[in-house]
Amino acid sequence: MNKGATCTGGPWLSIVGIGEDGVAGLSPVARHLVGSAELIVGGKRHLALADGLIGGRALTWPSPISDVIPALEQHRGRRVVVLASGDPFHYGVGELLMRAFAPAEMLCLPRPSSFSLAAARLGWSLQDTALVSLHGRPLEGIVRHLQPGARILALSWDGQTPANLARLLGDRGMGSSTITVLEALGGKGERIRQSRAATFDLADVAALNIVALEVEASADSVVLPLGAGLDDSLFEHDGQLTKRDVRAVTIAALAPRQGELLWDVGLGAGSVAIEWLLRHASLKAIGIESDPERAARAARNAAKLGAPDLVIVAKRAPQAFEGLPAPDVVFLGGGLADPAVFEGAWSALKPGGRLVANAVSLQSEARLIELFQRHGGELVRLDMAKAGKAGAGNVFVWRHASPIVQWRASKP
Repeated sequence: MNKGATCTGGPWLSIVGIGEDGVAGLSPVARHLVGSAELIVGGKRHLALADGLIGGRALTWPSPISDVIPALEQHRGRRVVVLASGDPFHYGVGELLMRAFAPAEMLCLPRPSSFSLAAARLGWSLQDTALVSLHGRPLEGIVRHLQPGARILALSWDGQTPANLARLLGDRGMGSSTITVLEALGGKGERIRQSRAATFDLADVAALNIVALEVEASADSVVLPLGAGLDDSLFEHDGQLTKRDVRAVTIAALAPRQGELLWDVGLGAGSVAIEWLLRHASLKAIGIESDPERAARAARNAAKLGAPDLVIVAKRAPQAFEGLPAPDVVFLGGGLADPAVFEGAWSALKPGGRLVANAVSLQSEARLIELFQRHGGELVRLDMAKAGKAGAGNVFVWRHASPIVQWRASKP
């Protein structure tokens, strides 16, 4: 049954948020639901916290967690409780259940999330704090949030996460940042400790912890600007790189919108796809690169620059397109010499989707002129020049880069 399904019997599936204080922190309604349920699903820790109240069958989360859905389906219409940490709809199991069952079938009784508890202990306003989950996610996902003066709450993967974050901050020249580790919030074992990133020495950190960061950056810190156009020096490359000024114009032409998927065909160093992903956390990107060394290099760049969710397909286009989800936007940074690459990408592009292609050579420029004449859109020539020294002395001249022809089109 999907989210849009209807249920005439009312709520039968209760999602109960439980904290480290266990049964003592549950409301009378929550206690009644847990005590009267025929089936109670939760992690080992959740079931242990509710021990003594559970009267029905207890089921520990399977792996993968989505495998629980058939068991819940079998109990539809009967009393079922799912125990979850704090607020089930904040980086919790609520989303999984909502995809499988209609809202009318569920009753949710949340508790304060670990983010809310941490903010309360620190006196931080949640609306002014970046909230990040590193649970089951790459550590580098936090990089985009490392801005001077930023406050960040990060849900840890395990007890090593705080030390790993300290090393990451030190590597980026932010060793003066303050790290606060908050363990087992709301329970008897609650503990709050603080250290500078550069001298981090907190030992025996519990697996259940949340990390608070107060970012301090110096002139030498590696801080990613919030606008498009990262400095070229931030990318490892072999010359196959869309340069900074052209890249900024390209990102503007791609015009990212919330939740969209980009295909970057001819990924190279990955600069366009990475900058696309940095514009908003909801964006997705698939990079297509036939050269394995370049594909590996792009993956390293993505991790270093805070876009570890870049998906890379190390195959030649257009064969690489097979089986991929349809894109909302396509960038052709290469492959214009093969007509099948454009045709395959254009065919896969969703109706109303956007395509941007850059050409440097005369041959690829001619190809874009042909496509412009056939499909319309916008054809733009980008001429860039930078001041450089002319021989000895203090004389400067303009040094012109090869012009870039950019075609922008929308699919009917």
